[in-house]
Amino acid sequence: MLSNRLAALLAARDIHYGWAIAAATFLTMLATAGAMGSAGVLIGPLEQEFGWTTAQISSAMAIRLVFFGLLGPFAAAFMNRFGVRQVVMFALVLISAGALGSLVMTQLWQLMLLWGIVIGVGTGMTALVLGATVASRWFDKRRGLVIGLMTASNATGQLVFLPLLAQLSEALGWRAALVFVVTMLALAFVLVGLIMRDRPADLGLLPYGAVSAPPPAPPRGSLLNLLTSPLIALRDASKTSVFWVLFATFFVCGFSTNGLIQTHWISICGDFGIAAVGAAGMLAMIGLFDFFGTIFSGWLSDRYDNRWLLFWFYGLRGLSLIYLPFSGFSLGALAIFAVFYGLDWVATVPPTVKLAAEKFGPERAGLVFGWIFTGHQLGAASAAFFAGATRTGLDSYMPAIVLAGIFCLLAAALILTIAPPVRAHFQTATA
Repeated sequence: MLSNRLAALLAARDIHYGWAIAAATFLTMLATAGAMGSAGVLIGPLEQEFGWTTAQISSAMAIRLVFFGLLGPFAAAFMNRFGVRQVVMFALVLISAGALGSLVMTQLWQLMLLWGIVIGVGTGMTALVLGATVASRWFDKRRGLVIGLMTASNATGQLVFLPLLAQLSEALGWRAALVFVVTMLALAFVLVGLIMRDRPADLGLLPYGAVSAPPPAPPRGSLLNLLTSPLIALRDASKTSVFWVLFATFFVCGFSTNGLIQTHWISICGDFGIAAVGAAGMLAMIGLFDFFGTIFSGWLSDRYDNRWLLFWFYGLRGLSLIYLPFSGFSLGALAIFAVFYGLDWVATVPPTVKLAAEKFGPERAGLVFGWIFTGHQLGAASAAFFAGATRTGLDSYMPAIVLAGIFCLLAAALILTIAPPVRAHFQTATA
């Protein structure tokens, strides 16, 4: 296999194969995140071509975000059962099928099916859980850096493709933009097939930085047992107030990012006479600052109280959103918004993951965070629908933007109700 030859070539240059896996995962998450973000350029063209309202289109996008979130807790179970490469390749095929099918759709129910369910499920299988799985299996050292890079890839990828997709949509139509997305997914499919391996042991390697072999992979067991493990984790975690605080604050995180700005930003700017290409360029600027903000957040989360980090992240994001309706949407005002809002886009992820590990223990942190991430996507889905409904009913996005800002300020206060870190970890409740 190519991976064997590449591993030997890299080893001769004293480069661990884990970095090749990380690069393949980074690019894959970038491509799938671009597919998620492409929804932002579809609202206007779909309204014009089919006569669907913003609220109707937003409903499909909200369903997509719900499935994207609900798949998170189960994605790791599928990867354990079938292997990372097989799951990722299947997900890429599923996303591509949804995008290609939408090229010939004519009915609203087809939009609901293709973008709501098919693409929602596919992207949910390649969300943050993929990056966490790769980082934990392939890296003993530099794991935090790798997780930060994967998180930045997932979030930034939803933004950086938008200028190009907006240009393609304006010049050649929205179908041309989707063809570009499918092309990127096809390239990711080939890359995963050639390079991705499930574990370092498959190549006779140790994880990067490890001095001894990790415990052998647990037996695959039945699919039923793997699917029930996330439910058991939810049952136990839901008995604690910490879980609900993290769930609620991450709900606000999704409400104020993916569902609102990512989905509706181009339409929001369009209400103020800003062309789609210019609005997408501003969103890419947000993505650029997000990339550095997320990596810096990971560095801070290893050194400072994560509760106070989240307090400032949510607080500053809330103030930036409340500022936006009063900015006049001038170029300078939007640049100021892009800097402050962009630095906070997903900077909340590393501190939230750290708090989950501190409160629930390393063995359960991944599964519990999967459910916390579900809260994030439920918030995103709520914002996607609510913002579309206010635009249709009130002819304005401003109520949704102000509400998101207020929610962020409440989340900043709520996160401080978590007690400071203690030594004891979460223990599984016994039957």
